[in-house]
Amino acid sequence: MLLLNDTSLTPVSFILNGIPGLEEVHLWVSFPLCTMYSIAITGNFGLMYLIYSEEALHRPMHIFLALLSFTDVLMCTSTLPNTLCILWFNLKEIDFKACLAQMFFVHTFTGMESGVLMLMALDRYVAICYPLRYATVLTNSVIAKAGLLTFLRGVMLVIPFTFLTKRLPYCRGNVILHTYCDHMSVAKISCGNVKVNAIYGLMVALLIGGFDILCITVSYTMILQAVVSLSSAEARQKAFSTCTAHILAIIITYVPAFFTFFTHRFGGRSIPPHIHIIMANLYLLMPPTMNPIVYGIKTKQIRTCITRFLLKGKDNPSHNI
Repeated sequence: MLLLNDTSLTPVSFILNGIPGLEEVHLWVSFPLCTMYSIAITGNFGLMYLIYSEEALHRPMHIFLALLSFTDVLMCTSTLPNTLCILWFNLKEIDFKACLAQMFFVHTFTGMESGVLMLMALDRYVAICYPLRYATVLTNSVIAKAGLLTFLRGVMLVIPFTFLTKRLPYCRGNVILHTYCDHMSVAKISCGNVKVNAIYGLMVALLIGGFDILCITVSYTMILQAVVSLSSAEARQKAFSTCTAHILAIIITYVPAFFTFFTHRFGGRSIPPHIHIIMANLYLLMPPTMNPIVYGIKTKQIRTCITRFLLKGKDNPSHNI
């Protein structure tokens, strides 16, 4: 039953309906999501600890990677525990204010994810195009300020989502066909005019995603020009290898993001609702799961530190006997 407060058409709570059309297999769907979440939490905390404990990894590239891992943990944790409660225990009710809070955190951390990838592209640009100035340009102070500005950008642009959503009247019901509170998923069940919400959502996507992709594209265009001009094939190979992990991280992040964004707005009824919901969950879960694996495999310094750390762990028990 829909409960409204006494002063407006604002529901006391929403019902998150899970994955429409797959209600009977919610339990089975939860297992891969739970597995990915466990890998994401373990991998990212492990990566952050490794970067913190190994002095060889106290470099701008790895500090940005630690920031990406921290953002990944927050991003997937903002939705997955609640999603698993829906799929496992059928706990679908969420307080109206809690829904707004979740919506704020989801969009803030996804914006932060995009911003950190952009900062990492700029880091690669400086490292390859201006190697002699790399240490003086990207100091700890500059890195901290860049991270803070990226976070504040997301917060300032996402805060209006909560007010635009809160002002809407909800007289069509309180059932959201989703596993978490997404801005447009919540707005669509309103009986009010959501045109402003849709326009502002598109504007934020362009200001964050569009700007970051432009910076990444320009950075890698300059990097490509610099690498091609190198006379040594070995130097070209080494320069390209330092960018491989970051390029893979960009693909892992932006491909599901673009799919979710465009199908949500332009896909209409041609794509089944459960595909929308599954891709929306993978959009928040795939990067946190894959980034530690990609960087662990593709980054030589991290591979070396992981190997040394594991060998040290094997040696310690023998010394204690």
